[in-house]
Amino acid sequence: MTVNNRLFTYAPDEVILVFGPVILGGFAEGTFVNWEYNEDFFNLIVGVDGESARGKSNNNSCRVTATLMQTSAANDLLTAIMALDILSPNGDGINPLLLKDNNGRTLQTAESAWIVKPPATSFNRSPDANREWVFESNHGIPYIGGN
Repeated sequence: MTVNNRLFTYAPDEVILVFGPVILGGFAEGTFVNWEYNEDFFNLIVGVDGESARGKSNNNSCRVTATLMQTSAANDLLTAIMALDILSPNGDGINPLLLKDNNGRTLQTAESAWIVKPPATSFNRSPDANREWVFESNHGIPYIGGN
């Protein structure tokens, strides 16, 4: 029997999300970044006699949700980029998006991403009303590694 004495450490403060010139910070508790592809990369087709084939989708589009505390200064910067995108006829709010675990090996990128819409805005007695920023890209590149 082999005993594995290796110990791995995950450090959430080593996960970075960068949208264009903005390094996001002030992440909320819980799931603070979610990167998800919009479609399966492969689809299975099975005929009536059991013969099967898979079809490759060339849709690598993705949605990324970043959950920030309402006190995060990144909210101001993302609002400015979103306003620029809305007011510009040239898509000036389109930027690269990068998710990296500096304490691990995960690295996901999207060359062209944009903010889908402003986050819902709510307030309550304490500053725990989070802001969920949703980004979309027509082509994400996944590398999901361990720590």
